[in-house]
Amino acid sequence: MGANTSQVSDLSDNPSLKALVGTESISENDPFWNQLISFTFISPTSSGESKLLEEAVIPLAKILIENNPRTGNFGALVRIFLGRTKELKISTECQDQLFIWQAHNALFMIRCLLKVFIREMSEAELHQQFSYQERAPGSCGGSEDLLEELLSNLVHLIVEVPLLDITYSILFEAVTVLLVFFSYQLFHKDILRDGIIYQHIMKGRCMCLTSRLVKTLLYNFIRQEKCPPPSTHIFEPKAEGGLLYGLASGVASGLWSVFTLGGAGSRAGIDQEHDPLPLSNQSLLLLLVLANLTDGPEWPNPYRQAITCFRNTQDTSSLPVEQPHTFQINFNSLYTALCEQQRSDQATLLLYTLLHQNANMRTYVLSRTDMDNLVLPILEILYHVEERNSHHVYMALIILLILTEDDAFNRSIHEVILKNVSWYTERSLTEISLGSLLILVVIRTIQFNMTRTRDKYLHTNCLAALANMSAQFRCLHQYAAQRIISLFALLSKKHNKVLEQATQSLRGRQGESAALPDYAQDLSVIEEVIRMMLEIINSCLCNSLHHNPNLVYALLYKRELFEQFRTHPSFQDIMQNLDTVIGFFSQRLEQAGSDLSVERVQEVIMKGAQALPKDRLKVIHSHRQRGDRQSGRAWKTGVIKLLSSSTG
Repeated sequence: MGANTSQVSDLSDNPSLKALVGTESISENDPFWNQLISFTFISPTSSGESKLLEEAVIPLAKILIENNPRTGNFGALVRIFLGRTKELKISTECQDQLFIWQAHNALFMIRCLLKVFIREMSEAELHQQFSYQERAPGSCGGSEDLLEELLSNLVHLIVEVPLLDITYSILFEAVTVLLVFFSYQLFHKDILRDGIIYQHIMKGRCMCLTSRLVKTLLYNFIRQEKCPPPSTHIFEPKAEGGLLYGLASGVASGLWSVFTLGGAGSRAGIDQEHDPLPLSNQSLLLLLVLANLTDGPEWPNPYRQAITCFRNTQDTSSLPVEQPHTFQINFNSLYTALCEQQRSDQATLLLYTLLHQNANMRTYVLSRTDMDNLVLPILEILYHVEERNSHHVYMALIILLILTEDDAFNRSIHEVILKNVSWYTERSLTEISLGSLLILVVIRTIQFNMTRTRDKYLHTNCLAALANMSAQFRCLHQYAAQRIISLFALLSKKHNKVLEQATQSLRGRQGESAALPDYAQDLSVIEEVIRMMLEIINSCLCNSLHHNPNLVYALLYKRELFEQFRTHPSFQDIMQNLDTVIGFFSQRLEQAGSDLSVERVQEVIMKGAQALPKDRLKVIHSHRQRGDRQSGRAWKTGVIKLLSSSTG
């Protein structure tokens, strides 16, 4: 970084960088600046080398912090960049690649320095670094707020400069610098509602561009543009070659390297060394950060307002009351991008945000006839729970909770038949409904949680999703019905084990004054989960027994599991319906004779289901939708973790 620098080890000895951070003021009219931002620095090719670059910048930045109050060179660098942004749109139209390349280099240097500044000083002190003026003759420093000017110009750059191969790099850098500014929150426990950067973004000159910024970031995500190959950055060489071609080709290969570092945020299961979609991913991260800024004491977050009220381009209806910061976007394109990108936790967080806060988008998603394109990636996240970050798992689960609040969704997923789900490896599923697959994956998540993470909230949310669906269970796959009963068997076994441990401990400590382990609390938790399982089974039997012969079959096959709960005071009410069903079908099977084949048993069950009077089953109010109360916990965790990984 700096004129003719080629590698990280050269930074500390580079004369241009020494001059920038040194004790002498440099006029903005000095040819030095043109030389400084025409560097041929070979950018890092791995995350390790990127860290080396950051470490190499730290001592230079600290020297600049010390000298900048006298020289104002950092402010001069910012003004050099701002001067070039004024002509950036024209440069794009004229294909002036050299101008764009130099503007990018200046912004890249600003970003590297800002990362160190933000770690080393408060916002007020950072503001001062922007305000120091150059003292050399020929300086043209004014009294404007340079920090606000930079923030405003970055937003203007993002929304006004078209996304082309030659502008990809500077657009990526503009988005990343904004994320670097927001990283101040990572160093403070309290919300920086009164911070200078927060005030500029929420109330300053940037506010008038709110809807355009949100729309542009969404379209960056939708377009999923890959980083252009190095050849698109290289200027055509002259016959004799020359300096221009050498500079441009050198930085082009370097930019390609820095973009494929995977610096746009961490994604579980993805190679962190290479990110083919840096602008798309970084835009998404910035969008999420903006949407989750807290409201001010007297004003709402305008970016969240834009997220919550944007509409489909196909929607031509007029609004009764005009909503602030609203805009229109192609919902079909957005839906397609969301379906394709759920392997990343930030895309899952966006999907949750839209379903939770934008009624227009939620209605559109629930109206789709190809819901399997969205639900299958969510189920795959849960299926590979051991490979995913906890906040990614929570977001996927809460998305299912939101979807299962809709009865039409719960009915339709049992009508979608899937063939050979390749990622489900526990058993070959040649044909299964989307609804049955959802049940299998959620139950597997519960069982994983019971043996590994033991998170009560995960249990509650999983069971809440099943409870939401239970009244609409239709034609459950034989394996799904078995797994429902198997989960109950596992819970029953765990209940008996804790009860036995409590009894043995009580006997062994008779006469001792030491406190007993809190087995009562463990029993209470297990019994609550068991009751939720019984409610799920009961809801299915009351509402759709005749549609689910496989569940009745599994229930009868393991009927002894339920004996111990018949007289238990916590379950007597809920056990009445199960007793009725088990007794009714057991009698039918006895009347049919002994040594019945599986096919004959199923036939008896199907005929019996039509004959059982519905008024014999008592409706029990369940824990429907209770799990959605926990959604905020995972949401905030996801935002914090995503922000911490986004400024690389």
